[in-house]
Amino acid sequence: MLIITKVIEFDLFVYYILCRSLHKGEVNMNKLTGKIALVTGGSRGIGAAIVKRLAAEGASVAFTYNSSQKKAELLVAEIQGSGKKSLAIAANNAQPLAIKAAVEKTVATFGKIDILINNAGIFIVKPIADLTLEDFEQTIDVNVKAVFVASQASAQHMEEGGRIITIGSNLAEHVPMGGMSLYSLSKSALTGFTKGLARDLGPKGITVNVVHPGATNTDMNPDNGDHSDGLRDLMAIPRYGDPEDIAAFVTWLASEESRFITGAGLTIDGGTNA
Repeated sequence: MLIITKVIEFDLFVYYILCRSLHKGEVNMNKLTGKIALVTGGSRGIGAAIVKRLAAEGASVAFTYNSSQKKAELLVAEIQGSGKKSLAIAANNAQPLAIKAAVEKTVATFGKIDILINNAGIFIVKPIADLTLEDFEQTIDVNVKAVFVASQASAQHMEEGGRIITIGSNLAEHVPMGGMSLYSLSKSALTGFTKGLARDLGPKGITVNVVHPGATNTDMNPDNGDHSDGLRDLMAIPRYGDPEDIAAFVTWLASEESRFITGAGLTIDGGTNA
């Protein structure tokens, strides 16, 4: 009984420390000092929150954007105003050459790349009968092919301690409503890719993980949208996540503290899939 009690106490202590490290109000400003990160789709929403958090913890951060140039410029100005380094790169995630160029520009500007966050994605929701081949190709190009291209290109520049983190979706694991077949297909593909890539890069000391957010309050899925009440009904914690919730967890995965986690799919969705 004493041994069981001690184990429980130890687990609770580890949980407490992890929660403290993830809390968005407690930032270790030196956790990622000297690291270079590239975030795809980093000008708004979850991507922008990740860019800000990585920079707040000491990293120099490049990020891509497609059409939100003004938001990208404002984000760079905000980060540089705090004394950190940032670079916005115009790149269409559906174009492999643009993705490779973004990786090369990051390396040319900062000298290396330590952290890749595959965040850019599109969300096409239609019944299966209404989906077109163009919908399929566009979704696969942005949500799957781009992840492969960016990961392959970035891994060539990474040394031991490198991190590849992809933003998936809890809809890869559980689909509680119709119209999600194509999107869920694209996000579930990331799980298999992550596991395989973790095996390829593990001997080099590079970790690879996929984070599956649930409903998160962004302009694409606002917490006061038409379907928001129905989504809250699915959650164990009945509220939308904030982009900062996802960013805190991703940043922890990018740090040295996560060094023994790889090939994992990690869900952060307020218990929707519980």
